[in-house]
Amino acid sequence: MNRYPRDMIGYGPDRPDPQWPDGAKIAVQFVLNYEEGGENCLLHGDAGSEGFLSDIPGSQPWEGQRHWNMESIYEYGARAGFWRLHRLFTGRDIPLTIYGVATALARSPEQVDAMKAADWEIASHGLKWVEHRDMPMDEERAQIAEAIRLHTEVVGEPPRGWYTGRCSMNTVSLVAETGVIDYISDTYDDDLPYWSHADGRDQLIIPYTLETNDMRFSGAPGWVTGGDFGDYLIDAFDTLYAEGAEGQTAMMSVGLHCRLIGRPGKISGLKKFLDHIAKHDDVWTPRRIDIAKHWAKTHPPKPIDRPSQLSRQEFVARFGGVFEHSPWIAEGAWDLELGPAHDRPAGVHNALARIFRSASDAQRLEVLRAHPDLAGKLAQAQRLTAESTSEQAGAGLDALTDAERRQFTDLNTAYTDKHGFPLIIAVRDYDKSGILAAFETRIANPTDTEFKEACKQVERIARLRLEDML
Repeated sequence: MNRYPRDMIGYGPDRPDPQWPDGAKIAVQFVLNYEEGGENCLLHGDAGSEGFLSDIPGSQPWEGQRHWNMESIYEYGARAGFWRLHRLFTGRDIPLTIYGVATALARSPEQVDAMKAADWEIASHGLKWVEHRDMPMDEERAQIAEAIRLHTEVVGEPPRGWYTGRCSMNTVSLVAETGVIDYISDTYDDDLPYWSHADGRDQLIIPYTLETNDMRFSGAPGWVTGGDFGDYLIDAFDTLYAEGAEGQTAMMSVGLHCRLIGRPGKISGLKKFLDHIAKHDDVWTPRRIDIAKHWAKTHPPKPIDRPSQLSRQEFVARFGGVFEHSPWIAEGAWDLELGPAHDRPAGVHNALARIFRSASDAQRLEVLRAHPDLAGKLAQAQRLTAESTSEQAGAGLDALTDAERRQFTDLNTAYTDKHGFPLIIAVRDYDKSGILAAFETRIANPTDTEFKEACKQVERIARLRLEDML
């Protein structure tokens, strides 16, 4: 199978209403990443120092050496930055979700006590704050298990949320297979939570952000002043809040780090943002676990049609009749690069139509000739396909007067004699009089014009049938 695994459609144009509590127009969720003491360091058994997310521009790991300046920057996050953020958020009664690296939490018992006393959610941020991209799958699976065990030991209860951050292509499926995590946030692909079917179970995904995130203080393009960060957060909030007022309600994640936003000059922008959202009604500021509980209750997982995952035999059996009596079109569509974007009517239709459009004129003519006359002999003999029977009946063609039947018969004969194929029209787009009017107009057209129009109508009929099926 040539299958494309990435999901490029998501909710598409049909985003669900989150129905946030109390009619909120937006959910603004704050994450504080607690990584200090879990980063790369020789003391932690790593091969070198940390080189990521600090106030040293362009920093690189020092292989085989400790990096005193880097260690001390991370220590600032635990010693000063965390407490500054703790005072800010507890003072405003806004709960946080902590992405806690298990080994970092184990080295910070007083901070863990403060998180628990504030009723903040402590989700897992993995065992160590290190890269996982080259980690063998079995090793990463073992680290996930150890992270959950150590987290439970240190915090007193297991994590219900997960975010690795420096993840591999296997991370989401490996976390999902544990079966004990309520939500995973190692994606950045939507403004709303969604359900993913992984390893035989429905896994809730709550996307995170690298955009409304203070990590951009440490990279380019990034924030220079606290005001830069605050202004960007406000712009994002105002856009989403206005969309929420128009019925396109969404979620805004804000990512924070103790050693970054915890600095005095940077935190001023965060305070500016908190002041801004406090002036607005209908703003919900939950923990991520609160979003997970709400979504599971309000939008539980539902079975999803997945045509892209069908075998060839199953695909052809299901869609082989969408183009009338032409299963070869479904066979050709199955051979294309199908993926999640083809699990909806527009996607399946596009795949089928590609095969039809790329066929020779002779092949397409056979498809046209496979269509029955309107209210013709096959209809009277009840020998139409179920789809054609339903479509013609919906336009009232199964209840014609004798005079109307003779009129259709005469028009069918004249049209076919002239063009070599029956008149094809998506009857669900017309009533009986409209069909007759189209008949009268189209019969006089040149055959090449009618061939093109008939092909368009065949595709339209197929789309309508798929809308019914999916």
